[in-house]
Amino acid sequence: MQSGVFFASVFSTLKKRYFWISLLFWLAMVAPAQAALILRVAVQDGASQVKVGSSTKAAIRDGSGRNLGELPANSSQSAQFRSGTVAIGRWAANQVWIEPTGNGYVWIGDRWYRGRTLLVPQKGGLTAINYVDIEQYLYSVLGAEMSGNWPQEALKAQAVAARSYAIHQRMKSETDLYDVDSTQYSQVYKGLQTESSGTYSAVDATAGQVLAYNGQIILAAFHSASGGHTENVEDVWTEPLPYLRAVPDFDQGAPVYQWKENFSRAQISSKISGVGNVISMKPERTTAHGSVLRMKVVGDGGSRVMTGADLRRVLNLRSTRFTVIPQYGGGGNPRNSGQAPTGFQVAGKGFGHAVGMSQWGAYNLARQGYGYQQILLHYYRGATLARIAVQ
Repeated sequence: MQSGVFFASVFSTLKKRYFWISLLFWLAMVAPAQAALILRVAVQDGASQVKVGSSTKAAIRDGSGRNLGELPANSSQSAQFRSGTVAIGRWAANQVWIEPTGNGYVWIGDRWYRGRTLLVPQKGGLTAINYVDIEQYLYSVLGAEMSGNWPQEALKAQAVAARSYAIHQRMKSETDLYDVDSTQYSQVYKGLQTESSGTYSAVDATAGQVLAYNGQIILAAFHSASGGHTENVEDVWTEPLPYLRAVPDFDQGAPVYQWKENFSRAQISSKISGVGNVISMKPERTTAHGSVLRMKVVGDGGSRVMTGADLRRVLNLRSTRFTVIPQYGGGGNPRNSGQAPTGFQVAGKGFGHAVGMSQWGAYNLARQGYGYQQILLHYYRGATLARIAVQ
């Protein structure tokens, strides 16, 4: 890394929302970013109705900013999708904003959030979008993705990775409405519920810091644990990225480092369609580190080849790094008798896609005395720590 005043422009315009964001590469800690970056988080999508409220008196406005009315403090209203509009109380509009006064919080669905709320009719229902400062967003994400009681250096690494991921997704968003959702498909976000003193400290200590490669904010993917070694991104997804390389993990001792799931023949056959009663499951292709890419499933009614990702989904497994061991009941030697298995044991490692930073690896490295910068640069090869500057 080099200090100095080298700025790389990342982008200037995104979906009718105008701002500048640059990267300042640094060696030592510098002053926090001066301007806030607002993130748009879809908290509910396509709902028939959404309960909304505010901890302080809140203005209710339409999409053009025209004032419709007022929501009393600590009260809620049920917003509904009605004839292509948002209906709330006696008001209806093409879009509705809930904007708290002071430092109020908004209620969306079943919990409190910082920022403000936009309700938009979409997909035959309502989409509730939380507009929130990215740093305040991260207060919650850290506690949802890690425990706020984990070592600070692990939490700082998660803060930088999560900030980088969110901004990368913001730049690549395929919808004009929001940047990320609140689930594990983006990053888990639960509002005030998962904030804590530990998450405040880690986010504040790394304010504005991101990971960059060749002047671009990276796709800072992360997962719970890999089971000993992470994967090259192209072996799991499609596009090769130079900074998402397979590296040794340090997740030994994690609760999900190794695991087993047992299925009766009837159970597994009911979950895998098109083959009848399952007789055998054999990998056709795996990664160098043991993750299943393709598995051939043979049954008494046919056979099919499934991806490891599809098997993980239908069997509800923690990862695609697994082996399938047939189980036999009764006596005799199944090899000689041709006996069909009575069940299958799935023995696996890790939790998640195994790309990028391992959260349990970060935990163990932090406990061993490594700083967050060292943790990040181990899992994101060739990346550089940088700071965003929003103008």
